[in-house]
Amino acid sequence: MAGGKCVALIAHDEKKDAMADFARRNQHILAKFRIVATGTTGGRVLAVCPDLDVTRLKSGPLGGDQQIGALIATGEIDVLIFYVDPLTPMPHDVDVKALMRLAIVYDIPMALNEATAERLITTL
Repeated sequence: MAGGKCVALIAHDEKKDAMADFARRNQHILAKFRIVATGTTGGRVLAVCPDLDVTRLKSGPLGGDQQIGALIATGEIDVLIFYVDPLTPMPHDVDVKALMRLAIVYDIPMALNEATAERLITTL
């Protein structure tokens, strides 16, 4: 992933519709950036915003969270927007926590809900 600022998009299953709606509403801003997303989230975003530059990685439980974590560690992610569903148990919860830890360690702006994502995206 070379060149330009990069935004990572991830959403738990129950939040994927909200993420797709967020991308649709903010497509004019997101179009200025490269976007990486976990597989299913990226597919949902592309379904509503086919013109965005979205690189789809593996789905979260199959390693997509870890792929995004690696991109954070190598300085390739500038912003993380991760719609977390706190009400549904996640079998890959340790991967989610590791990803959030990396965003904190590398001081990456991170939104974990829609309200914060809306405010963060307007600062880009």
